[in-house]
Amino acid sequence: MSEQTKTKVKSAKGGFSSKLGFILAAAGSAVGLGNIWRFPYLAAQYGGGIFLLVYLILAVTFGFTLMVTEIAIGRKTGKSVMGAYGELHSKFKPLGWVAAAVPVIIFPYYCVIGGWVLKYLTVFITGHGSDAAAVTTEVVDGVSKNITFFDTFIGNALQPSIFLFIYMGITALVVMLGVEKGIEKFSKFLMPVLIVITIVIAIYSITLDGAMEGFIYYIKPDFKNFSLKTVIAAMGQLFYSMSLAMGIMVTYGSYMRKDDSIEGSVRHIEIFDTAIAFLAGMMIIPAVFAFSGGDKAALNQGPGLMFVTLPKVFDTMPGGHIIGVVFFVLVALAALTSSISLMETIVHIVMEKTKMKRIPASLIVFGGSFLIGMLSVLGYSSWKNVTVFGKQFLDFFDFVSNSVIMPIVALLTCILIGYVVKTKTVESEVELNGEFKSKLLYRIMIKYVCPVFMIAIFISAVIGYV
Repeated sequence: MSEQTKTKVKSAKGGFSSKLGFILAAAGSAVGLGNIWRFPYLAAQYGGGIFLLVYLILAVTFGFTLMVTEIAIGRKTGKSVMGAYGELHSKFKPLGWVAAAVPVIIFPYYCVIGGWVLKYLTVFITGHGSDAAAVTTEVVDGVSKNITFFDTFIGNALQPSIFLFIYMGITALVVMLGVEKGIEKFSKFLMPVLIVITIVIAIYSITLDGAMEGFIYYIKPDFKNFSLKTVIAAMGQLFYSMSLAMGIMVTYGSYMRKDDSIEGSVRHIEIFDTAIAFLAGMMIIPAVFAFSGGDKAALNQGPGLMFVTLPKVFDTMPGGHIIGVVFFVLVALAALTSSISLMETIVHIVMEKTKMKRIPASLIVFGGSFLIGMLSVLGYSSWKNVTVFGKQFLDFFDFVSNSVIMPIVALLTCILIGYVVKTKTVESEVELNGEFKSKLLYRIMIKYVCPVFMIAIFISAVIGYV
């Protein structure tokens, strides 16, 4: 495809109007539940400060390399993730289909979790935050069992399905407005708001009585806590935090202007994303430390941290009701920036393959994704006894997409660029805007280091190492 033809195609499908718009949209995609919820509990679980140090090192090497690669592929080809890989090399066309499966799998269940966040936001806004912290005891088969508000909520499919519909509807509305008028404008407003809210809560959190111990644990590296698990966990987190191997950065790269710097943009995206992740840990870890008497186990609860533990913290915290409202506003907005990018990636594929216009393509994606999302809703209620390989639907979708397909996509991408079409394919695209300052680092990472990381992540996930 000639450059003139690519320009016409890009103009037809829309694009970012400025470098800032691209950076904020891409950073918004990266900033999501992975930063606000997953990063803090992983940091607590894998050594606090040492996890943070390892993550920062990997972000500027491993994360930088994969993000530059994906954005360059998108901008060079001007195509969706499904068509971009085949454009570079015909034998890698199937990789585009595999990569396209990632957002198709993730988007529906991500919106289910986004719906949970909206539910908690409405609970706190209406002044019922104490209800979210409540725990009742039931006797089941002669055994006492604690039932949380969260258990009750997801155990009945009606409310989760309603909030799924609302959350996915908001996401679809932004995507329907297009790249510049929807995604870019939304991101330009949202990212500054996210940063301000995160800073406010983080500062408030470390001023709580007993919080300083948690803050020190979080920022002070203790090399006694270092292990291979720490490195693997930090690498896995980078996929969540930086929207890698999901097709998102390829899609956004295809909307990027040719006169904007890829290398500079990626560095800015990294700063935004890592800063939000750092502040999220600073906001959550000290607060939970303060109200658990320094018990790190209180942080190692996965979904329970956001939906069970934190409501209890807010319930006992001075001004906790207001902080709870602000926190769930933050989480809802952060989740939306990611779900918008996930849906946009799928819509882009549908538009490219069917020549359909944006609004009907968005409606089709909305309808199909809602039906798939209902599997995750029902998996915790009416169909809770139905499992796939021993996992509930949401957990199965999460495992397949994040632990199996994404490492495979990243590994094959490294092979394609490092050994098949060679690194010059990406380097030439980056150098359209000047010198590629990190070229040597890029070559070493894409050819030798990243493939090893991908294999390690895949093996550790499959055998349950982390």
